[in-house]
Amino acid sequence: MTTSYVRHRLHGDRGAGTVFGLFLVTVVLILAGVVVEAGNVMQASGHATGIAQQSARAGADKIDLETLRTKGLVRLDPEAAKAAALAYLASIGETGTVTATTTRVTVTVSVTRPAILAPVIGIDTLTVRASANAAPQPG
Repeated sequence: MTTSYVRHRLHGDRGAGTVFGLFLVTVVLILAGVVVEAGNVMQASGHATGIAQQSARAGADKIDLETLRTKGLVRLDPEAAKAAALAYLASIGETGTVTATTTRVTVTVSVTRPAILAPVIGIDTLTVRASANAAPQPG
């Protein structure tokens, strides 16, 4: 091969391969960012669910002892259940909403985490909400 032949063959190359390569690298980086942030959201979701469940269980421990002793019914003391659930949340440094009836405690928490790669597009934090219910179990 002569130098003039190589120059002639390369003369028609307008960098299409370079543009395609840059496009492909960009797509791969975007997909990697989505995967990383999805993992971050899944981890935060699991954490929020665990907090809500444990808080609801803490509230469901507050049985109305007077009703149990006099009528033999297992019922919650709604005020004590709500206070216990909120106390659990406060003890771990989280906040949430708690509703309690004589049969069930419902806790909803929001967990906010810093984004890992999303700040590149202007999203600095990720917020995940989870709810859980608990009821007293006789026995």
